[in-house]
Amino acid sequence: MKHLTWRRVCAALLLGLALVSTAHAAIDTYEFKTEAERERYRHLTEELRCPKCQNQNIADSNAPIALDLRAEIYKKIEGGESDQQIIDYLVARYGNFVLYKPPVTARTLVLWYGPAALLIGGFVLLAVIVLGKRRRKAERYEGLSTDEQQRLAAVLNQAPLDKKD
Repeated sequence: MKHLTWRRVCAALLLGLALVSTAHAAIDTYEFKTEAERERYRHLTEELRCPKCQNQNIADSNAPIALDLRAEIYKKIEGGESDQQIIDYLVARYGNFVLYKPPVTARTLVLWYGPAALLIGGFVLLAVIVLGKRRRKAERYEGLSTDEQQRLAAVLNQAPLDKKD
C-alpha cells in the first residue's frame, strides 16, 4: 500500500515538473542586427497591450496572440518599418485597445473625461443638497419674531421625555 502511494507522489511531481518546463518554453529568441533594434523591439512589446489579456503588455503575455504579435513586430523591425508605422498597423488591426494611452477622439471622450465629470457632478449634487437643507431651515423661521424663533428652536431640538408605545 505504501509503495502505491509513493508512486502516485512521484508521478505527480514528474507531471508538475513537466508542466513547469513547458511554461518556460515560450521565450522569444530573436536575433537583431543592432542593439538599437533590440531596444526598439523591447520598447514596443512593453508599450503595447495584448488584445486578449486584460492589462498585460505583449512582452509579458503568454497568450498565443501575444506570441504572434511579438513575431509580427520582429518582422516589421527587420523590414525597416518605423515604430509609428508598427503602432499604426496594430491599431488598424486591433483598435485603440492595444494602446495604453488611447488618443482623445469622439469615441474615447467618456474614457478620458468621464471620471472627472462624475466627480464634479457629485460635488454639485452635494452642494445642491446642503444648500437646499439650509434654505428649508431658514424658511422655517421666516416670519417669526426673535422670541418665537428661539422657542421654536428649543422645541425642535428638545428630545421627547417619555415615549408611549
